[in-house]
Amino acid sequence: MTKNISVLLQLPVITSSTIVRCRSCRTYINPFVSFIDQRRWKCNLCYRVNDVPEEFMYNPLTRSYGEPHKRPEVQNSTVEFIASSDYMLRPPQPAVYLFVLDVSHNAVEAGYLTIVCQSLLENLDKLPGDSRTRIGFITFDSTVQFYNLQEGLSQPQMLIVSDIDDIFLPTPDSLLVNLHESKELIKDLLNALPNMFTNTRETHSALGPALQAAFKLMSPTGGRISVFQTQLPSLGAGLLHSREDPNQRSSTKVVQHLGPATDFYKKLALDCSGQQTAVDLFLLSSQYSDLASLACMSKYSAGCIYYYPSFHRSHNPAQAEKLQKDLKRYLTRKIGFEAVMRIRCTKGLSIHTFHGNFFVRSTDLLSLANVNPDAGFAVQMSIEESLTDTSLVCFQTALLYTSSKGERRIRVHTLCLPVVSSLADVYAGADVQAVVCLLANMAVDRSVSSSLSDARDALVNAVVDSLAAYMSTASNLQQSMLIAPNSLKLFPLYILALLKQKAFRTGTSTRLDDRVYAMCQMKSQPLVHLMKMIHPNLYRIDKLIDESTIHVNDRVVPQPPLQKLSAEKLTREGAFLMDCGSIFYIWIGKNCSNNFIKDVLGYPNYASVPQKMTQLPEVDALSSERTRSFISWLRDSRPLSPVLQVIKDENPAKTDFFQHLIEDRTEAAFSYYEFLLNIQQQICK
Repeated sequence: MTKNISVLLQLPVITSSTIVRCRSCRTYINPFVSFIDQRRWKCNLCYRVNDVPEEFMYNPLTRSYGEPHKRPEVQNSTVEFIASSDYMLRPPQPAVYLFVLDVSHNAVEAGYLTIVCQSLLENLDKLPGDSRTRIGFITFDSTVQFYNLQEGLSQPQMLIVSDIDDIFLPTPDSLLVNLHESKELIKDLLNALPNMFTNTRETHSALGPALQAAFKLMSPTGGRISVFQTQLPSLGAGLLHSREDPNQRSSTKVVQHLGPATDFYKKLALDCSGQQTAVDLFLLSSQYSDLASLACMSKYSAGCIYYYPSFHRSHNPAQAEKLQKDLKRYLTRKIGFEAVMRIRCTKGLSIHTFHGNFFVRSTDLLSLANVNPDAGFAVQMSIEESLTDTSLVCFQTALLYTSSKGERRIRVHTLCLPVVSSLADVYAGADVQAVVCLLANMAVDRSVSSSLSDARDALVNAVVDSLAAYMSTASNLQQSMLIAPNSLKLFPLYILALLKQKAFRTGTSTRLDDRVYAMCQMKSQPLVHLMKMIHPNLYRIDKLIDESTIHVNDRVVPQPPLQKLSAEKLTREGAFLMDCGSIFYIWIGKNCSNNFIKDVLGYPNYASVPQKMTQLPEVDALSSERTRSFISWLRDSRPLSPVLQVIKDENPAKTDFFQHLIEDRTEAAFSYYEFLLNIQQQICK
């Protein structure tokens, strides 16, 4: 079961002095409870009979009395309650944002500071919060620098702490300041920062001590720490050494170092989580930076991880543009603070494993110092007792959080599913995408706890076992054929795609940080985005004028058919768009028509299309308009704005593009056809 805290078009928000819950298991009243009469309701999770409180008899929507079953809580499976003080351990915290910035020589050379400061300047007024919002900045190289932004100063004041083994806060009260009162000083600092370290000779990185300082600064309130790092931390607590052997990148044997080298970052994250602080990591690296260790700061504090390999502001425009777009979304999207999430389920079922970024506080309670709409969670359930007496089971997740405006709220989702007894019905109800995403999460855990080859075997066995069980029920089938139920027709294809994904592939050169990042994404991406990472969508786009269209707002959006992910689909005369979730590739065939190249790419012919092209020009031609309309329609459906890369045959990025054509054979992996034969052989053994 996977879930995503998604954006809802309609959300009933309920302000009521009584929030009605089951007295026994604390389930929130929902559409799947049953009313025995007007005064009593039966819980759908533990079956206890509860009284209906007097206030609940009145329906504020219809302004009528005596119809509890018509109240919004009982009409909607997703609702949000404004919580009373019973749901607070302390007054709701303000929004607090702390930025921790690497300013070593490496960082300055990469040029990321300009983008971060510019983005912050543009979005300062759009940061979620209220009149209490606070903000602060820490920079670090071999020392840690703090910035006094106390209202009334004529300019920001830098305070340097060079004793990194015993880090302290130089002026505890003026480092996190009210955004509105100190706005001019904050702007001065953001304008100055990109040039303050231009001639630095500092090559060291004291990330650990900077994080310890950040923890001290945030502890009294909680909030969000955003860390920007460009290399291996080399000084003080949490320092790391290179563990990657470049010669082992395409090994088919053991892949080592998928877990952390030190528990420093996990411990720090747990300390932060205890003080309602999440740590988000932006890793902008040009060489190995041990993401397996660094990622722990976000994994266990409910933070998020962003990764920009080979980042350089001028040499790598695609990554620079991606950072810019990601920051715009990151700084302005909704955020919840000091949250906990609990998942309840019907008697007879139990929850045993959670996937995502959080700290598990008790068996069914997740501690989420921050929550955001782009985070996904997956849950593994097991059936503990026989469900023969029941025809339905329910799941309810409740997220208690503080909004950026300082309101304590409870978001409740309730899901009800039928219980079936025949295997055919079980298969008919299978959701292949949820199955694949859950297996991906389980495979990441197996890779770290056991080995990558174990995880790969387990993925193949999942296909073999489920199809073998299905085929054994259909006794009249010929054993020589591979048969799958309709719901699982794509199961083998998706698992093959997973085996060829950066997280799990072997025999193809894969940088350790790239592999680890792919694993981090598997554990924290919502299902729709994860599926595009695993199995991208391929479209032919040089004939969009002829395709059928839909109308969205006032745009005409072409709907080209999906193509198989195979090189045989790529004709030299065509142009193809591959949507991988966070990146769009446009592959141009050598003999693609000059009209398309001129109208859509803005160049006279194939030869003149440049190597590093990341944007489509606005050309006054129908094919240009349709192509741009199609791409922006795809873009609109996701939180992080994907970057675009135009690819020609001689482009180095071509390998990335071709590695996504998962139906084809490679030196190290089966084609789809061979994979199906292999599955069939294993079933017939």
